[in-house]
Amino acid sequence: MKGGWVYILANRYRGTLYVGVTSDIAVRSWQHQRGEGADFTRRHGVKRLVCAEEYPTILEAIAREKALKKWRREWKIELIEKANPDWDNLFERLNG
Repeated sequence: MKGGWVYILANRYRGTLYVGVTSDIAVRSWQHQRGEGADFTRRHGVKRLVCAEEYPTILEAIAREKALKKWRREWKIELIEKANPDWDNLFERLNG
């Protein structure tokens, strides 16, 4: 079984957040950057990859995504700032 990624996108520092799951973080990030992601991300300009977690299986990633979607906004911000305090666009690290 293939691994998976859970990721959080933002439109700006502490702005609108989007939680997603994918089996290929580089391709999915590229899709979001080009406006080919979810309707929500396109409408709200959510393109900045601010958090990404890798899991051994896609099923584990899906379970984590579902859990994160239930989290309070403040908890998601804490998670982001623990690993990425400057809210850098991690997309640039993936494809830089």
